[in-house]
Amino acid sequence: MAERAKCEICNRDFPNQDALTMHNSAKHPINTEPKKTHTKTIFIVIILSTLLIAGFFLFNNKSINGNIINDNSKNTEDIQKITLGFKGNYYPNTIKVKQGIPVEITLDSSVKGCYRSFNIRSLGVSKSSSSPSDTIKFTPDKKGSFEFVCGMRMAYGTIIVE
Repeated sequence: MAERAKCEICNRDFPNQDALTMHNSAKHPINTEPKKTHTKTIFIVIILSTLLIAGFFLFNNKSINGNIINDNSKNTEDIQKITLGFKGNYYPNTIKVKQGIPVEITLDSSVKGCYRSFNIRSLGVSKSSSSPSDTIKFTPDKKGSFEFVCGMRMAYGTIIVE
């Protein structure tokens, strides 16, 4: 007589090992594929996160503290270059420049519509920039904090002249 077998999961008795094997494959299949998929997913997320963080540090050449920018990488003794974008408002919306040194502000392609009309009334700056190749050039002649706004005063920021 053949040896009886017992299922360790549900404690059922079977007349032989073949019957137990058939039972286990039908009632208690062992599926290791989800673990492999889960492991692969975690690995992919870690790799993508690492690449995004590395890309941020490699391609971000601006020194940003909160929303204040001192973009010294583009500044020379002759001109201070600033690029502004738009994320619900001008970004960064606080910039620092030095008095007496010409400033060149570029509105990147994220700036649309009336936001391309750029004004710093206290410094006598008012220009409409039709594309990112247009620049807003001026030389700040006095120190202080000055508001910059779009043509409809819907977007705004502060330029600090030191």
